[in-house]
Amino acid sequence: MAYDLEGKRIWVAGHRGMVGGAVVRRLASEPCKVITAGRDVVDLTDQRAVLDWMLDTRPDAIVMAAAKVGGIKANADFPVDFLHQNLMIEANICAAAHAADVGRFLFLGSSCIYPKMAPQPIPEDSLLTGPLEPTNEWYAIAKIAGIKLVQAYRTQYGRDWVSAMPTNLYGPGDNYDLETSHVLPALLRKFHTAKETDAPEVELWGSGTPLREFLHCDDLADALVFLLKTYSEYEHINVGSGVEVTISALAETIADVVGYKAKLTFDASKPDGTPRKLMDSGRLHALGWNNVRPLRDGIADAYQDFLAMNLP
Repeated sequence: MAYDLEGKRIWVAGHRGMVGGAVVRRLASEPCKVITAGRDVVDLTDQRAVLDWMLDTRPDAIVMAAAKVGGIKANADFPVDFLHQNLMIEANICAAAHAADVGRFLFLGSSCIYPKMAPQPIPEDSLLTGPLEPTNEWYAIAKIAGIKLVQAYRTQYGRDWVSAMPTNLYGPGDNYDLETSHVLPALLRKFHTAKETDAPEVELWGSGTPLREFLHCDDLADALVFLLKTYSEYEHINVGSGVEVTISALAETIADVVGYKAKLTFDASKPDGTPRKLMDSGRLHALGWNNVRPLRDGIADAYQDFLAMNLP
């Protein structure tokens, strides 16, 4: 079922984050009105505040990009925060959206919802077929609950609500804090710091052998607008680049972009995470979307954004 964006008021929840910001940029070229609301306007973990704001604002559609996110270390250090806060945000927004009769809802999950040893590339029907990767299970469980909540509203109330599962993301607005960031932005910062300090080595967590797939956040945003217009199915849908790279090879590409060669060292005491994680995005591509930029080009764009941040 096609969804016409013309004249629609679309709330991008989480617009200050990397993904939400990319969706706002992408929707600027569509004939719709974008609605945003920061924490100073509404606390998404406060059920009454979310309900009151939603009933007052009454958007036509929602792109749900709001979440507490982080890498392996952050998930390990703050399991309660990752599980509880994400469950609260999802439940509050879904309940308020239903109360306000929001007709279209696009929930964003994550590739970490899939079992650690899922078949590769990972098809959508791998969900709940095996144990999760322990290093991010708290976030994964919250995102699985979000998928099921959207499906429950679709089943019980006939809501035209859908879910999309992005792969590992990067790009403008990323988090470069080494305590909480994901691998690609962390390596960008490490190589930049090494260049600035003329350090001979850059340390990577684990063995460097895990395979990962990466997607630029602006490419994701383009896919999400495509899905908002065209996708209306019960099952969630994968959104990936279809290209995988080892962490070691990723580090070498980042070194090339930054313009600094350093010896790679590996901290074997740190976890590798899932050995391989490539999503099967065949369903999305069959619908007509496959607009993915080359990884090196995307990293170069992200590095320019990092430089503009002027981080200490």
